[in-house]
Amino acid sequence: MQASPIEYRSNAAWFVTGMRGIFSIPAMILMTSFVGFSAFALESGISRTQAVFMTLSVWALPAKMILIGTMTSGAPVAASFLAVTLSSIRMMPMVASIMPEMRNERSPTWLLLFLSHFVAITSWVFAMQHMQSVPRDRRLSYFGGFAITLTLLNGVIVGVCYGIVAQFPPIVAGALFMLTPIYFFASIWASARHSVVKLAFVVGVIGGPLMAMIEPRFDILYVGIGGGTAAYLIDRYFIRHRRFKSSKADPREELP
Repeated sequence: MQASPIEYRSNAAWFVTGMRGIFSIPAMILMTSFVGFSAFALESGISRTQAVFMTLSVWALPAKMILIGTMTSGAPVAASFLAVTLSSIRMMPMVASIMPEMRNERSPTWLLLFLSHFVAITSWVFAMQHMQSVPRDRRLSYFGGFAITLTLLNGVIVGVCYGIVAQFPPIVAGALFMLTPIYFFASIWASARHSVVKLAFVVGVIGGPLMAMIEPRFDILYVGIGGGTAAYLIDRYFIRHRRFKSSKADPREELP
């Protein structure tokens, strides 16, 4: 059987194809949000170099928000480390689910570990939507082209826009500042597939400002652990229990 032309394309060609994904709507929204992040970093007293370094090293936007929030609140380094670590644990299932789709028998371990750094919500969603049309032995190149380009481009955006937003009127800088939490809220709510995630989101939105007034140094840590645990317990023992009772009482399941 003759191979199709798509199978003859080199790794470099598939890398370039992945790079074109930065013109997709999710990538555009994320890049716009990093303009807001540069305004957030500026308002929080984070230097341009630090903001760019965070973009390239931490990468996930929510984790950077948490890191800056704990830093500006005066929390100890250990508390900041723990808060960012807990927020990034959500990436583990993404990495575990996407790597089997990309790897093949010749995939080097070092390359898989390197590309795992670039797994975040936007890159994961984009890859899972488009990777089935890519030959398996070219998927690492395709994902790397998209994710690496998106990360580097956002680093450039933060570095350039950091100085620009300082010249904007306060109302414009404030609007850009709000892009980051709006994207954060919208992406979490839209990507939630289980009731416990939405419940934890609501608990966090309500409990965050309250804990900021009660204990500003550890507010994110307390709300993250306490609010997440409360959401899990409520979902497990009330919401799921009610659904189970409703399904048992459904007359359609009873014999005539």
